[in-house]
Amino acid sequence: MNPTGTAARLYVSAVTALIGLLIIAIGIWCLIDPGSFAEFVGFAEHEHFLHDVGAFQLGLGAMLLLALIWSDALATAIAGFFLANTVHTVNHVVDLHLGGSPAQAWLLGAASVALAVAFALRLRQLGYVLGNVTCTTDPALAPFVRQKTIRLTTFRKDGTAGTSPVSIVVDGDRAYFRSFEQAVKVRRIRRNPNVEFGPATMSGNATGDMQPGRVRLLDGADYEKAARLLRRKYPLLHGLLVPAAHRLGRSKYGRTVHAELIPLASFNNDARLAPGRWASSRPGSNP
Repeated sequence: MNPTGTAARLYVSAVTALIGLLIIAIGIWCLIDPGSFAEFVGFAEHEHFLHDVGAFQLGLGAMLLLALIWSDALATAIAGFFLANTVHTVNHVVDLHLGGSPAQAWLLGAASVALAVAFALRLRQLGYVLGNVTCTTDPALAPFVRQKTIRLTTFRKDGTAGTSPVSIVVDGDRAYFRSFEQAVKVRRIRRNPNVEFGPATMSGNATGDMQPGRVRLLDGADYEKAARLLRRKYPLLHGLLVPAAHRLGRSKYGRTVHAELIPLASFNNDARLAPGRWASSRPGSNP
């Protein structure tokens, strides 16, 4: 089996997901009915320690599942251990009648609080992006590698500007975003591919300077590549939530559109700017 091939990738993901789910199921079993679990595995029952086994099984299973969608090992480990330690803390509170002391529960709770703070700080260090990101070869796109949202300005026929927030993903010398086929910005781009863009909050408030660029609507292999990159960078948002919203709104807003964004600073050396490359992709040619 080619270790970098599709079959190998599917095998690794499937095994990781199945074992992660199995471990979580065992953890829940230990927490809910420790007696039957002890009987099943043939060991003497100790209710509190079996509860703790369940807590750490949950943490291990969560780490395996999160590792499938998160690219940062430290954030994944902190999240998994936070879950395990928090359930462990609850066990010590609930099982006080079996032994231990309130001080132990307080110490474990303090550890969970410290882990939560560490996770929040790690998120800030990562620009709140836990998915996979790639490097860029274009200095103009470097600030957007870990940027979640940009402020995209498109122009009407009369030159009036309209602005909206979109998620961005960068790969090499290219950047991509997606929208609806019938979105106002997409209709404007079909008439005029010249845009302005800059970093923004998720609500579209600017957090940095705008710069000019140009947009090319995609189809075929480029379309699929943009969709894949967005899923990898935003596994929950663009792997699940946005595609679901697009499917639900397809009858009103049309199919999903993927687009390539090129900064004006890259124009002179970019072969994609050859005549005819800026024609709109055929509406409805992709799902």
